[in-house]
Amino acid sequence: MPHWPQLGVGAIVCHQDKLLLVLRGKAPSKDQWAIPGGKVRPGESLQAAAEREILEETGVVIRAGDLAYHFEFIDRDAAGALHYHYVVLDFFAEYLQGEPCAGDDAAEARWVSFDELDSLPLNATTREALAQLYPQRFASRVDEQ
Repeated sequence: MPHWPQLGVGAIVCHQDKLLLVLRGKAPSKDQWAIPGGKVRPGESLQAAAEREILEETGVVIRAGDLAYHFEFIDRDAAGALHYHYVVLDFFAEYLQGEPCAGDDAAEARWVSFDELDSLPLNATTREALAQLYPQRFASRVDEQ
């Protein structure tokens, strides 16, 4: 059993007016599109972890920048047993090179236009983050989901 909470990082990567997203292949948020990312390793800087995780999960090379969004994810079963407890820091990131291909625990990775966001099953936190960070581009209302 891991020690809780666990620290995670993600990266918000825009390239040619599209966002890099992954279709989660495992829980939590299985079968939902999300900002790519994963766990920070002991002794690893947050930016280095974001760069490594995005490369492992999508095959895309990035340079992590400033903190963009943060959230806490706590999931319990009906009896109250803890399944997940993550503190996640999402960074803005600069695209450097590479074409998205699913790796690690992603079922799919691709560039998604802002116009497509409303038609995809986005995980709730990704929807909230993108609506906050790009209110003029993100058409759907968060509270409708």
